[in-house]
Amino acid sequence: MSLAVLHSRALAGAAAPEVTVETHLANGLPSFTIVGLPEAEVREARDRVRAAIQNARFEFPARRITVNLAPADLPKEGGRFDLPIALGILAASGQIPSAQLHQYEFAGELSLTGDLRPVRGALAVTAAVASAAAASGGAQRTFVLPAASASEAALIPGTRVLSGASLLAVCAHLAGQEALPEAAPPATGDEPRYPDMAEVKGQVAGKRALEIAAAGGHSVLMIGPPGTGKSMLAQRFPGILPPLDTAEAIESAAIQSLAAHGLDAGRWRVRPFRSPHHSASAVSLVGGGADPRPGEISLAHNGVLFLDELPEYNRDVLESLREPLETGRIHISRASRHAVYPSRFLLVAAMNPCPCGNLGHTAKACRCTPDQIVRYRRKISGPLLDRIDLRIEIPALPEGDLLQKSSGESSGVIRERVAAARQRQIERQGKINALLSPKEIEQHCGLDAASENLLKQAIARLGLSARSFHRIVKVARSIADLAGEAAIRSSHVAEAIQYRRGMEEGT
Repeated sequence: MSLAVLHSRALAGAAAPEVTVETHLANGLPSFTIVGLPEAEVREARDRVRAAIQNARFEFPARRITVNLAPADLPKEGGRFDLPIALGILAASGQIPSAQLHQYEFAGELSLTGDLRPVRGALAVTAAVASAAAASGGAQRTFVLPAASASEAALIPGTRVLSGASLLAVCAHLAGQEALPEAAPPATGDEPRYPDMAEVKGQVAGKRALEIAAAGGHSVLMIGPPGTGKSMLAQRFPGILPPLDTAEAIESAAIQSLAAHGLDAGRWRVRPFRSPHHSASAVSLVGGGADPRPGEISLAHNGVLFLDELPEYNRDVLESLREPLETGRIHISRASRHAVYPSRFLLVAAMNPCPCGNLGHTAKACRCTPDQIVRYRRKISGPLLDRIDLRIEIPALPEGDLLQKSSGESSGVIRERVAAARQRQIERQGKINALLSPKEIEQHCGLDAASENLLKQAIARLGLSARSFHRIVKVARSIADLAGEAAIRSSHVAEAIQYRRGMEEGT
């Protein structure tokens, strides 16, 4: 046989399109050609594959070798195609059987000795394939992956993954001599642990705002002098969110596996918490590059994105948040690549009230002029502020409160209330309140006469946009859910307006 066909997977954003690896051996002067839009790393596979085959004690054919990675218009990157290319050459030259190759999908980078090295995005690939198979009702092939990648991929339920240590071990399996071991998921540790909200002294209003945000999936902006507990509150915010379910854990882990640092199995089912420095670029935040990789907003998917010192971020960086805050995904377009990554995160931002940070401080005087304060706050655009649901003041604590022992509620107690509120939302409308469309707001967020009058006055006095109106109603719905009430009352609307009022005045 002079032709062999194997199956593998490429990476295109969070998707994993199938790649058919076709290997043909023909007569003529010895050559080795790879076609099908390969990147430099894939073209370099020729030398790795040749050395790996020879060091595994196989014969490298002295013939005209052509490897086609189909479809031809899909860019191929990385060393993930080394293993299927090597197996294709061995099958086409008759050195290993080819009858069962169609039952497997192969990926793995080869060392010169023939050992298999891990590949990026193994979990993302198996998750995408499992999702597509579930949607279509089709059967999945068995994955053959390097040992380090196989355990990660085995986290996906219902997926059969075999762990290969070397090219020789994979060939022995295909020849029926020694079966490859089935991969087992890595140890994922105990229940996730987060810093406790009870450690934060005082700041009752801030804790209340974060509880509402957690219940309905709303974004929050905290404003206060330095050292008042804004960062402490944000770091404890993931601990009051409900635990990740299996689908959410897989989505988050799949994105982590696509990043440069890969997946940390010890953080399985831990809510992502990303806190990029204010010097971060737009590409690092939203993702990108010649081969688009996920950015901080995607790595925070199903978790929390904390932006401290919000006005210190570049204006273009902050404006890039507007699309994912609305849609829950980010579209990255480059000259030759297009990628879509999920980015449904909870935004928690913090800022000082003025450049020096002492405006409103009880013990320190602010030395900023009114113009300096206005310019400082205008670094955050109105359209971005319009997309933040709650704004809360985090004042400096009196000395007496600092000296007292912590006596607030623990994160576990707050989390139980948040989980109960979210369960009411799921039973009522099938999603959390922050995701409601305008039509669904009319259906599930009915207002009585008193609440409508209150909202009309707020619109007239504060000049609220249609987006602000909808967000106030959704926050009021979350407040009602926390209170266990089926109907939205005027007290719920009044509290929601208070969280919005300062935001409008701050612009």
